[in-house]
Amino acid sequence: QVQLVESGGGLVQPGGSLKLSCAASGIIFRVDHMGWYRQVPGKQREFVAQATGDTYYADFAKGRFTISRDNANSTVALQMTSLKPADTAVYYCAVSEVWAHDGPVSPDDYDHWGQGTQVTVSS
Repeated sequence: QVQLVESGGGLVQPGGSLKLSCAASGIIFRVDHMGWYRQVPGKQREFVAQATGDTYYADFAKGRFTISRDNANSTVALQMTSLKPADTAVYYCAVSEVWAHDGPVSPDDYDHWGQGTQVTVSS
Protein backbone atom coordinates (compact mmCIF):
# COMPACT_ATOMS: atom_id res chain seq x y z
CA GLN A 1 0.00 0.00 0.00
CA VAL A 2 1.36 3.38 -1.00
CA GLN A 3 1.44 6.20 1.52
CA LEU A 4 2.38 9.80 0.89
CA VAL A 5 3.67 11.77 3.83
CA GLU A 6 3.96 15.54 3.65
CA SER A 7 6.18 17.63 5.88
CA GLY A 8 7.40 21.19 6.14
CA GLY A 9 4.19 23.04 6.87
CA GLY A 10 3.87 25.56 9.66
CA LEU A 11 3.40 29.17 10.58
CA VAL A 12 5.26 31.81 8.61
CA GLN A 13 5.06 35.57 8.39
CA PRO A 14 3.92 37.30 5.20
CA GLY A 15 6.80 37.50 2.77
CA GLY A 16 8.43 34.44 4.24
CA SER A 17 9.27 31.08 2.70
CA LEU A 18 8.47 27.44 3.35
CA LYS A 19 9.46 24.23 1.66
CA LEU A 20 7.02 21.38 1.65
CA SER A 21 8.20 17.84 1.03
CA CYS A 22 6.30 14.71 0.17
CA ALA A 23 7.71 11.21 0.33
CA ALA A 24 6.09 8.06 -0.97
CA SER A 25 6.44 4.82 0.94
CA GLY A 26 5.31 1.35 0.05
CA ILE A 27 5.41 -0.41 -3.27
CA ILE A 28 4.99 2.04 -6.06
CA PHE A 29 5.63 0.74 -9.54
CA ARG A 30 6.01 3.96 -11.40
CA VAL A 31 5.43 7.61 -10.85
CA ASP A 32 4.01 9.69 -13.64
CA HIS A 33 2.31 12.85 -12.46
CA MET A 34 3.26 14.46 -9.16
CA GLY A 35 1.42 17.47 -7.90
CA TRP A 36 0.42 19.77 -5.09
CA TYR A 37 -3.05 21.01 -4.25
CA ARG A 38 -4.37 23.13 -1.42
CA GLN A 39 -7.67 23.54 0.32
CA VAL A 40 -9.24 25.96 2.75
CA PRO A 41 -12.36 25.15 4.76
CA GLY A 42 -15.52 25.56 2.75
CA LYS A 43 -13.76 25.63 -0.61
CA GLN A 44 -12.84 23.07 -3.21
CA ARG A 45 -9.39 21.66 -3.44
CA GLU A 46 -7.30 23.97 -5.63
CA PHE A 47 -4.49 23.10 -8.02
CA VAL A 48 -1.10 24.54 -7.10
CA ALA A 49 1.58 22.86 -9.22
CA GLN A 50 2.38 19.72 -11.17
CA ALA A 51 5.64 18.10 -12.24
CA THR A 52 5.48 15.65 -15.13
CA GLY A 53 8.61 16.16 -17.13
CA ASP A 54 7.37 19.70 -17.63
CA THR A 55 6.10 21.75 -14.74
CA TYR A 56 2.78 23.55 -14.48
CA TYR A 57 1.63 26.17 -12.02
CA ALA A 58 -1.55 27.88 -11.00
CA ASP A 59 -1.45 31.56 -11.83
CA PHE A 60 -1.12 32.51 -8.16
CA ALA A 61 1.91 30.23 -7.84
CA LYS A 62 3.87 31.41 -10.87
CA GLY A 63 7.03 33.23 -9.90
CA ARG A 64 6.65 32.39 -6.21
CA PHE A 65 6.42 28.60 -5.97
CA THR A 66 8.72 25.97 -7.43
CA ILE A 67 7.88 22.30 -7.70
CA SER A 68 10.62 19.71 -7.95
CA ARG A 69 10.70 15.95 -8.01
CA ASP A 70 13.23 13.26 -7.25
CA ASN A 71 12.29 10.22 -9.27
CA ALA A 72 14.85 7.96 -7.66
CA ASN A 73 13.28 8.50 -4.26
CA SER A 74 9.68 9.15 -5.35
CA THR A 75 9.60 12.49 -3.62
CA VAL A 76 8.18 15.82 -4.63
CA ALA A 77 8.81 19.19 -3.03
CA LEU A 78 7.20 22.60 -3.19
CA GLN A 79 9.35 25.62 -2.44
CA MET A 80 7.15 28.58 -1.60
CA THR A 81 8.43 32.14 -1.36
CA SER A 82 6.87 35.57 -0.89
CA LEU A 83 4.05 33.94 0.99
CA LYS A 84 0.80 35.81 1.51
CA PRO A 85 -2.03 35.33 3.99
CA ALA A 86 -4.12 34.12 1.02
CA ASP A 87 -1.74 31.15 0.76
CA THR A 88 -2.99 29.84 4.10
CA ALA A 89 -4.40 26.38 3.47
CA VAL A 90 -3.86 22.69 3.93
CA TYR A 91 -1.47 21.54 1.22
CA TYR A 92 -1.74 18.06 -0.25
CA CYS A 93 0.67 16.18 -2.46
CA ALA A 94 -0.55 13.69 -5.02
CA VAL A 95 1.03 11.01 -7.18
CA SER A 96 -0.24 8.99 -10.11
CA GLU A 97 1.05 5.63 -11.31
CA VAL A 98 -0.74 5.87 -14.64
CA TRP A 99 -0.02 8.35 -17.37
CA ALA A 100 -3.12 10.43 -18.04
CA HIS A 101 -2.13 12.91 -20.75
CA ASP A 102 0.18 15.78 -21.50
CA GLY A 103 -0.36 19.00 -19.66
CA PRO A 104 -2.08 19.63 -16.35
CA VAL A 105 -4.15 16.71 -15.13
CA SER A 106 -7.24 16.69 -12.97
CA PRO A 107 -7.38 15.54 -9.35
CA ASP A 108 -9.18 12.40 -10.53
CA ASP A 109 -6.05 11.37 -12.42
CA TYR A 110 -4.06 10.95 -9.22
CA ASP A 111 -3.94 7.59 -7.49
CA HIS A 112 -2.51 8.56 -4.13
CA TRP A 113 -2.89 11.55 -1.85
CA GLY A 114 -1.10 12.65 1.27
CA GLN A 115 -2.86 13.53 4.49
CA GLY A 116 -2.12 17.23 4.12
CA THR A 117 0.08 19.71 5.91
CA GLN A 118 -1.12 23.03 7.27
CA VAL A 119 0.47 26.23 6.03
CA THR A 120 -0.47 29.39 7.89
CA VAL A 121 0.76 32.77 6.74
CA SER A 122 0.15 35.37 9.40
CA SER A 123 1.90 38.11 11.28
